Amino acid sequence: MPTLRLSSGPAALLLALAAAWLTSAVSLPAATDAKPSGKLPSYKLRPMDLVKIQVFQEPDLDRELRVSQDNTIVAPLIGAVDVKNRTVRDVELFIAKLYTQGYLVNPQINLTVMEYAQRTVNVFGAVNTPGSITIPPEKVINLLDAVARAGGFSRLANRTNVSLTRTLPNGQQANYTVNTDQLVTGDAKNRYQIQDGDVIFVPERVF
Repeated sequence: MPTLRLSSGPAALLLALAAAWLTSAVSLPAATDAKPSGKLPSYKLRPMDLVKIQVFQEPDLDRELRVSQDNTIVAPLIGAVDVKNRTVRDVELFIAKLYTQGYLVNPQINLTVMEYAQRTVNVFGAVNTPGSITIPPEKVINLLDAVARAGGFSRLANRTNVSLTRTLPNGQQANYTVNTDQLVTGDAKNRYQIQDGDVIFVPERVF
């Protein structure tokens, strides 16, 4: 079964190995400007997303705004708006509520993501194209998807002992050891969904 460990030693070793691979790996092409594929009301805004806010029949309040690193945008009249863990639709409703507090009557807000912040994951070790890959903004991918985007496992890959390192919100590093052969069917496919900044290391088999 996959295991989770929180420590500094193994994480430091893994990141050192990742850095070594990074100097020699060929990265997959990465889009520098991730463009939206349409309005995604359930998409949660992230730092560096570029959003366009339109207020119906109030063009002076329309703005294009970049989400700051502290998950805020600054809108006319109402100032800083906290968008952390809020979807596009959540933010529309929240901004509308703020404008009703002494500014507008029944405001209609439309928010569109103009550019998505780039999400990347590093895949190293026994894969065919090690390096950095870009996660499409509208996609949720798991560990196997990330390996596939890195060219798939090499013929020497140890598929039963794959390492996943993730930086948690509190700054700690979580180290997962995953048997990927258990992730190919059923609900297991949804385990280990990849997040921005994850590091995957595939060791070679020992003969």
